[in-house]
Amino acid sequence: MKKESVILRDVSIGYSQRHSKRIVAEQLSASIMSEQLTCLLGENGVGKSTLLRTLSGFQPRMSGDVFVEGRPLDDYNDRELARTISVVLTERPDVQQMTVMELVSLGRSPYTGFWGMLDDDDKRICREAVGQVGIDELSDRLVSTLSDGERQKVMIAKALAQQTPIIYLDEPTAFLDYPTKVDMLLLLRRISRESGKTVFLSTHDLELALQVADVVWLMERGGKLSIGTPHELADQGVLTRFVERSSGVKFDGASMAVSVLPQ
Repeated sequence: MKKESVILRDVSIGYSQRHSKRIVAEQLSASIMSEQLTCLLGENGVGKSTLLRTLSGFQPRMSGDVFVEGRPLDDYNDRELARTISVVLTERPDVQQMTVMELVSLGRSPYTGFWGMLDDDDKRICREAVGQVGIDELSDRLVSTLSDGERQKVMIAKALAQQTPIIYLDEPTAFLDYPTKVDMLLLLRRISRESGKTVFLSTHDLELALQVADVVWLMERGGKLSIGTPHELADQGVLTRFVERSSGVKFDGASMAVSVLPQ
C-alpha cells in the first residue's frame, strides 16, 4: 500500500557561505510516496543536489520540517538513519582490489557492528540484492574493471543490501549510454513497485524520465516546485514552460517529446 514516506513542510534549503546563508529554494511542502518512482527535474544550479543532500541528512535545512517514515528527520541518530535511507551518488566509487560482492556487502555495515563480520543471513541478503539487480555474473569481478553502467548497478545492489525503505539517487543515469539509461530507470521503477520502496532520484534525462516516472518534481528558478504525473504537468503547461526556455526547442505534451526546431 502506498504511503507518504517523506514529508516536507515549509522547508527552505541552501548552504552557509562565509558569514551569510544562501537560500536556494524555500517553503517547499510536498510528500514522496512509497511504491513509486519519483524523478526530480530542473536546470543546473536550481538546487536538486542540495535538496537530495538535505533530505538525506547530509546537510542542514535552513528552516521547516522533514518527516521520514512518520518521525522528524532530526530525531534519527546515524545508525537509525543508515537503516532507513540509502543514498547512491553520482561519483564513481574509488576502490581498488575490491570485488563486486565485497562492495555490495558494505551495505550491511549498519547491521554488522564494529568488526563488520557478515553472518550467513547478511551474505544471503547480499546475494539477493545482486540477483535483484541482475548482476550475478559480476559478483567476483573487480569493481575497477566494470563499465559505468555495471558500476551503477553495483551501487544500487549495495543500497538494496542496506535494506532501507527509502533510496535516494543523484543522477544515476549520468555517464551512461541511452539503452543503459533506459534499463537503469526501468530497474528502479521495478524495485519501487516490487519491493514497496520509496525511490527518489534527480536526473537531467527529461524525455526518459517523463516516460518512466510515476511522479515528477520540477524545480525552477525562484524556488518554484511543481509536482504531478508527467501528463498532469504537461496539461498544466509546466513542462512546456520549462522545456521551451530556449527558442530552439519545442515540447509536445501528447507524446512527451522534445524536438529541435529547424534554424
